[in-house]
Amino acid sequence: MGPPPRPRIDALNYQELRELHDLPFFELLSRARAVHVEHWPERDVQLCTLLSVKTGKCPEDCSYCAQSVRFDTPVEEQPLMDVEAVRQEAILAQEKGAQRFCMGAGWRSPKDPVEFEQVLDMVREVKAMGMEACVTLGMLSKEQALQLRDAGLTAYNHNLDTSEEFYPEVITTRRYEDRLDTLRNVAEAGVGICSGGILGLGESVDDRLKMLETLGALPAVPQSIPINQLVPIPGTPLAEQQGIHPFDVVRMIAVTRMAFPQTRIRLSAGRESLSDEAQALAFFAGANSVFYGDRLLTTDNNAEDQDRALIESLGLQVETTVVEPNSIQGSEV
Repeated sequence: MGPPPRPRIDALNYQELRELHDLPFFELLSRARAVHVEHWPERDVQLCTLLSVKTGKCPEDCSYCAQSVRFDTPVEEQPLMDVEAVRQEAILAQEKGAQRFCMGAGWRSPKDPVEFEQVLDMVREVKAMGMEACVTLGMLSKEQALQLRDAGLTAYNHNLDTSEEFYPEVITTRRYEDRLDTLRNVAEAGVGICSGGILGLGESVDDRLKMLETLGALPAVPQSIPINQLVPIPGTPLAEQQGIHPFDVVRMIAVTRMAFPQTRIRLSAGRESLSDEAQALAFFAGANSVFYGDRLLTTDNNAEDQDRALIESLGLQVETTVVEPNSIQGSEV
């Protein structure tokens, strides 16, 4: 077990996050919007495409996941794709406007050196195209994180999902500390951290905010934070879980924007359940990235033409070059 994460000087603690969360809705959104505009081009939205490069037969028991071998779900097993097939998918995504290409493999951790080298080649191909490359492969060793860095990886996705306290209610086959160890290895390797959570697992507001507090205590500020909503999958333990109110999603985005002014906030899984109006509020509150494409690993996503129409109707624009947050440091929250 590695040392505990050292809190950033500017990181918000749970009580500060709670005070923000409980502000009147419009005051919270207004303050979050001010932080967003201070640090980011206010009209830009980054499009990301997510591809499952290896699907199913994962030994973990994540109660929301269709890929677990422990559950009887509609997902069909798919072995690791070959590099050229992934490259063709990345070309198609780039032609449709995606700037970041994310690749996910249903592993507990990469075990086979040959398959891991294949993933490294995928990263090299995506980077050679001028796109940001992100992968999610489960738990990583320090050496694997360094190899991914040397291949040119932009960011590694490894979601905390929820708070440490609620985590055992969702997953029992790995510890919360295991997730933190992977994120530490990624940070020490100099690879960007992409880590967020899933709303609607049955967690409390406290659990959501404690997750943000933990993200703030990581040794490196997350480059991106995906905000997912549970997509109930038949055959999983959470198949009958009720969804949460869209305003709760927007509140979480607003608090995240204020806590992480220079981090991308990505509307991720479950966005299909949000109306155009709810998504507009999410963009206003600080979301500046979405997963784009009809499919997210094993779940449906918004139609591409629907997303384009929404972005245009809101006067937003698709980001076409790599954009870093503005150099202004800090913000009034």
